[in-house]
Amino acid sequence: MTKRTFMALAASTALVAAAPTFAQDGEEIVLGGSLPLTGVFGFAGVAIEAGIQDYLKILNEDGGINGRKVRLAYEDTGYQVDQSVAVFNKLTSQNQNLHLYYGDSTAFSRTINPELERRGDILMAGASFATEINDPENFAPQFIAGPDYTEMYSILLEYIAKEKPGAKLVFVNSDSEFGRDPIESSTALAKELGLEVVEQIITPPGAVDVSTEVLKLRRSRPDYAIFHGYILAPLPEFMTQAKQLGLETKFMGTFWSMDSSIWDSVGEVADGFMGVMPYRYYYDEEEAPMLKRIREMRPTYQATGYMQGFLTAMLMGEAVKRTLDAGQELTAKNMKAALNTIKDFDTGGIIGVPISIPGNTVPVGRIYQYDASAKQMQPVSDWISLKE
Repeated sequence: MTKRTFMALAASTALVAAAPTFAQDGEEIVLGGSLPLTGVFGFAGVAIEAGIQDYLKILNEDGGINGRKVRLAYEDTGYQVDQSVAVFNKLTSQNQNLHLYYGDSTAFSRTINPELERRGDILMAGASFATEINDPENFAPQFIAGPDYTEMYSILLEYIAKEKPGAKLVFVNSDSEFGRDPIESSTALAKELGLEVVEQIITPPGAVDVSTEVLKLRRSRPDYAIFHGYILAPLPEFMTQAKQLGLETKFMGTFWSMDSSIWDSVGEVADGFMGVMPYRYYYDEEEAPMLKRIREMRPTYQATGYMQGFLTAMLMGEAVKRTLDAGQELTAKNMKAALNTIKDFDTGGIIGVPISIPGNTVPVGRIYQYDASAKQMQPVSDWISLKE
């Protein structure tokens, strides 16, 4: 933790007055947000904010939560943890009944967790799918509106084990905390599933020259290469060079590489790229009442970050509703316990199967494959639940 971040947290403790934890009839409930609307993650932050706002609009038009409106109060963080903490301090000091919060990064989730524990009146989720947050004991006030990164790998590995038993794998990860997250546990799981990890490749997050790494692929000739810790680059370059060398490797990714719009400009080389997605895509043609409502509100394509923000707000709202229905105060403990009562919950088709939240994640996903001619991700598996 930087000195500046520590001082910001200390200021938070001094500035935030004790606020009532039980919203009275008619009082609004506030969802605060440290949102990365600019900077390297700005593309995701803009989509996330739209998704949260749209769900709250639907919720409020349908009567709110037991008659109480929910309002989003947020500011831009530029994807900087110190700024994220400063925004948290400001919003929590200026808004009564702020009981929900959306964070912009793993670093912020980790940094702010002690303050969430101290306050005891905020349930938080955010843009991070970090495995460390999937810890109900040490991250009790937080949850993830999807599978964590290790669970994403598990979904991919279960799919591979079914499609090609005994397959050879290469893991390609960015040299970052985000990128290294699932390597160790996923290597062990692959072995359990009868799969062989024949090579592990680490690159800088924004690597341009990957010729040396592609030669490693050529030597190992894996059936699948799983990329994690990247948005787009250097995946297209890997795929281009591998195909030029005649490799038949199938390339796969995790959530932040799975928005179809980022692949549209890549062209034919992107055809067949696969990965795990916890949510349906905007253009999915399967029956999904909530997707239909979204398309009525927004007639143009909405990115996967939108779906993540939308579902996060939905699950937060459900936790608040269940807490209030039980006649309990809106404490973090009560709201988290209410969240964990969610079992076989219908998201209106945002996720294609009923979901349960036994801990800190929604451990469900589906494998999609990019169709370059249609410029869409198409499903190639059923929904895979890790708790079944």
